[in-house]
Amino acid sequence: MDRRNVKNIIDALAIHQDPDSIRVLNEVGTNSSIDEVREMTSRALVKKNVHDSLEVVIANQGKGINDLSTLVAMSTINELLALEDKTEAIKILEDTVENHSEEEVRDNARSVKALMALSC
Repeated sequence: MDRRNVKNIIDALAIHQDPDSIRVLNEVGTNSSIDEVREMTSRALVKKNVHDSLEVVIANQGKGINDLSTLVAMSTINELLALEDKTEAIKILEDTVENHSEEEVRDNARSVKALMALSC
């Protein structure tokens, strides 16, 4: 599949208001074996800036800020830092720090939360 086509599909899903767009991005994009696809998907989910999309990239092990690829994780973090309204992201970060069962996910959320506090 052509990268431009993939980017166009991800961009279209990013602006689509239907909650199923988040499900598709999560199931297909964040599970891709291609780092670039996961990166574009994570960024699209952050840009949606709604609870369900932010939860995917913040609280899920192996996705978004918790991706094993440094490219994906840092791109997601940078997108979170660039949000104009960080309210929902900070709520999810706090909840993840307090309640997530995986220590690594909690630690990543704590670090990103600290970065976001500095960027406000």
